[in-house]
Amino acid sequence: MNRIHNAVRTLGAEGWHKPWSGSNGGSCVEVRRLADGRFAVRQSTDPEGPALIFTQIELDVFSRGWEAGQASLSLS
Repeated sequence: MNRIHNAVRTLGAEGWHKPWSGSNGGSCVEVRRLADGRFAVRQSTDPEGPALIFTQIELDVFSRGWEAGQASLSLS
């Protein structure tokens, strides 16, 4: 079994981007592609906090749900 550690602490500050935007006062998610092809997703307001790790397919499904109002992200 592969153990996934908190991606934020191992990845550092570089390479994150905000793929979604909204009217929530700047509180949004940031995404970073990992070397193995997966994606780390974190809250921009908590860069030292935890990150979720998604495969490309999982991120696509999450994104569609997010856009349809069926998904939310709470890492705290």
